[in-house]
Amino acid sequence: MPASRPIWKGQLRLSLVAIPVELFSAARPSAKPSFRQIHEPTGKPIHYEKVVAGVGPVDKDEIIKGFEYEKGDYVLLTDDEIDAVKLETRKTLELTQFVGACEIDPIFYDKSYFVVPTDELAEDAFRVIRDALRKTEKVGLGQLSMRGKEYLAAIKPSGTGLMLETLHYEEEIRKADPFFSQISAKKAEDDLLDVATALIDKKTAPFDAGAFKDHYQSALKELIQRKMKAKGRKITAAKDEAPERPSGENVVDLMAALKQSLEGGTKNKSTAKKPAASKPTTRKKAS
Repeated sequence: MPASRPIWKGQLRLSLVAIPVELFSAARPSAKPSFRQIHEPTGKPIHYEKVVAGVGPVDKDEIIKGFEYEKGDYVLLTDDEIDAVKLETRKTLELTQFVGACEIDPIFYDKSYFVVPTDELAEDAFRVIRDALRKTEKVGLGQLSMRGKEYLAAIKPSGTGLMLETLHYEEEIRKADPFFSQISAKKAEDDLLDVATALIDKKTAPFDAGAFKDHYQSALKELIQRKMKAKGRKITAAKDEAPERPSGENVVDLMAALKQSLEGGTKNKSTAKKPAASKPTTRKKAS
């Protein structure tokens, strides 16, 4: 069992079958450097106080939650009143619907969690649900409550366990039309599409998350180590030479650029700025 503490304990239910399970966050929050604000003259961390206008700092015991229903007017709620709200999803995640694994638009996915049975007695039923989802290529949908919120969740097999993905509700997703309405629906030209498709096929490979690294976070960690060794002295961050990427001003002929990408060749700047195979007296205007 992992050393981290579960963020939720309850039952995973399918009809009359209830399985005691635990949820663990799949992401490591400590994987990236975190920073605090520091008062430079003294080197001490900055702290924030909760204050009320005209009153000043207040004690945390005097603070309750409030919902602003009109500007400046609030409905006040105590923790006991909020806790009294009864939700079946507090301790039970019931799978109420199943959908195809590819039916959920990726825009709805939010955070990932590992789902594991709490003990060996729960493993038999756990494996049945896991293998049934894998065999049918379905994703189970349900709702659960944690951290003061009710989440829509998707359950799918992952290795020997299950993965839970919290989903955004429909009202939480922006409509795409205001952003995409100005983009033409005109289809791409067939010859350009063929070359672009061939380029995609050439670069297609099985997904391997380990092949991608967060270079910014690595550079930050390296900078922190250098500062620690320098014992507070100012240092100049090393600037690695990034590989040259084609900019918009260098791309004159779209077909030539696609074919060059497909061949894996690299032209120098002087060559890239010249249109491909154009006659001296007749130059086609770029769209």
